[in-house]
Amino acid sequence: MADTRSIVTGASIALALLCAGWAVYESKHQAAPGGFAGAQQGRPAAGGAPAAGGRPGAAGGGGDAIPVLTATAENRQINVGLEAIGTANANESVSVTSKTSNLVTAISFNDGQNVQAGQVLVELDRAQTEAALAAASAAFAESQSQFNRSRELFNTQALSKSQYEQLEATMKSNQARVDAAKASLADTYIRAPFAGRVGLRRVSLGTLISPGTVITTLDDTSSIKVDFAVPEMNLGELRSGQAVIARSSAYPGRNFAGRVASVDSRVDPGSRAVTVRALVPNRDGALKPGMFLTVDLSKERRLALMVPEQALVPEQARQFIYVVQGPKVAKREVKLGRREPGFVEITEGLRAGDHVVIEGTLKLREGSLVRELGVPATAAGAAPPS
Repeated sequence: MADTRSIVTGASIALALLCAGWAVYESKHQAAPGGFAGAQQGRPAAGGAPAAGGRPGAAGGGGDAIPVLTATAENRQINVGLEAIGTANANESVSVTSKTSNLVTAISFNDGQNVQAGQVLVELDRAQTEAALAAASAAFAESQSQFNRSRELFNTQALSKSQYEQLEATMKSNQARVDAAKASLADTYIRAPFAGRVGLRRVSLGTLISPGTVITTLDDTSSIKVDFAVPEMNLGELRSGQAVIARSSAYPGRNFAGRVASVDSRVDPGSRAVTVRALVPNRDGALKPGMFLTVDLSKERRLALMVPEQALVPEQARQFIYVVQGPKVAKREVKLGRREPGFVEITEGLRAGDHVVIEGTLKLREGSLVRELGVPATAAGAAPPS
């Protein structure tokens, strides 16, 4: 009996709650005849206007709009020229070595000394080469005397032609030995191949050197070769004799003027750049081989359509920009030109005055609804920041 009373009590409570809920529902919908057909609170009416207290709809310009920051594409003055990073190299450079294994008997230069072409730098032991030359000279003299006597005998037919030719061959062989001995003797004097400045001395008296042993270095720095890379897209702007300005952080405010000497015949397939070599006079020796230089090629100024670099949306090898058109954005493919710090030139796909998205591009697609947070105020024609 107790279980039956509990079941009846629970059913009564459930029925009471159901009746109370239905009464609340009826009271809320008395103001909206027709039930769900009427405009509900918080939803736009048939005309698209938001109901009181509701969230703005798409027609109102902001319900699902993505907030973006934009900039204006403007024509600006830019420098038409090239800036590159280069390395200084000596006009001529060599490591001074020996052709043979021998002992150093004399050193005729000091560290950092300027030397002339042909000047003796190091002398090697020449006792053996002098003896070899003396022996070769004696053999040549004897064979030459025999050959001269054989001429008369050959003319009188007292000597056969084969014997005569054998004596002539012996004389010429001995002459070759003399020439070889003289060359070996000359190699005991190591000379400067061209005028320049020697580096540090790396051998001492009595050192046994062998072929390839570096005795010192020799650099001709009267002019400096500056090698730098230029992108292949700028190949058409390069020409022999083009003026360049080189700068080094070692000499703030100083410009080293030079000219393009040559352009490499090949483009590096990895970097898609070509190596350019400029010659820069260096009469006071301020520039040293191996220095890091900034190179500017001759420049002029022209107008270019520029946008901030942040506006670019790369996709593989192509570049796109989102352009604001009313409440939506259009995705346009563009072609790039020159670059300035923070800005890039657009040669195709954009017009001056277009608003381009510079922040929020990751959330956008073609036709996305956007809300501009602001357009940075920039004076038309002003140069981009350097």
